[in-house]
Amino acid sequence: MKHFISISDHSTDDLRHMLDVARQLKAQLKESGRNEPILAGKTLAMIFEKPSLRTRVSFAVAMTQLGGNGLVLRQEEVGLATREPVEDVARVLSGMCDGIMARTFEHAKVTGLAKYSTVPVINALTDYNHPCQAMADLMTLEEHFGNLAGRTIAFIGDGNNVARSLAIACGKFAMRFILSAPVNYELPQDEVDAIRKKVPDLDFELVRDAQWAVKSADCIYTDTWISMGQEEQKAQRVKDFNGYQVNEALLAAAPRHAVVLHCLPAYRGLEITEEVMNSPKSLVFPEAENRLHFQKGLLAVLIGGK
Repeated sequence: MKHFISISDHSTDDLRHMLDVARQLKAQLKESGRNEPILAGKTLAMIFEKPSLRTRVSFAVAMTQLGGNGLVLRQEEVGLATREPVEDVARVLSGMCDGIMARTFEHAKVTGLAKYSTVPVINALTDYNHPCQAMADLMTLEEHFGNLAGRTIAFIGDGNNVARSLAIACGKFAMRFILSAPVNYELPQDEVDAIRKKVPDLDFELVRDAQWAVKSADCIYTDTWISMGQEEQKAQRVKDFNGYQVNEALLAAAPRHAVVLHCLPAYRGLEITEEVMNSPKSLVFPEAENRLHFQKGLLAVLIGGK
């Protein structure tokens, strides 16, 4: 296991091991207030084309708590594929650092880094997928429900990078994934077919009616309707996503035990209401915290050899 670019690249056993290490490190931190410095002397280069509260803090704190160092590199400093070719950046950082984390727009930049890097490369989000988020989500649901096999996630909203990674993760862990999206916002059928080739056990369904989609859901998941780079489309997207808000009426259509997740940032009053965000059914903030714990487990495996 050299890089972490997509969940589909890894076996269920490998993914299970990452979650187990993450759980062990989380328990160690909660019980003793510290983690063993298994990454002492190690440095993670962190490239940011897109800003992020959770990604920056979680990776930096994870490296610190494991005894290492997270070095933040802004796009204007790196100039990934503009000031310097991706392969040159990968080779330079490989000679100085023990791992590379990248949060980019184009997925090809992260795969390019992985192609030329001699140290592990971690995909911290691209426009195509968001594997670290999806794994933190599974960690959160496993803490709440226990065994995930047979559980259902209903994703309400845009068939975006988070939805794509969650669908793959569900396929790896014998879960059902329902996407409820308006016309032209679903995952394209050719992409679903491509995912099925890599993840044959994928149980995927597209349901237009949001209330019908949540009827058997253990988890109702949503994300922003307007991602970075889509700001000019806001008025049209708000109109198109009418009827896809996660609100109390939608929760009433779901089983009583259903919980709510949101990868954040959340725009209250658009894709989710204030009442639902703050309700007892919301696991949004434990989910955000688990970005730290999963990424700590991931770093321990990729860089620390756990």
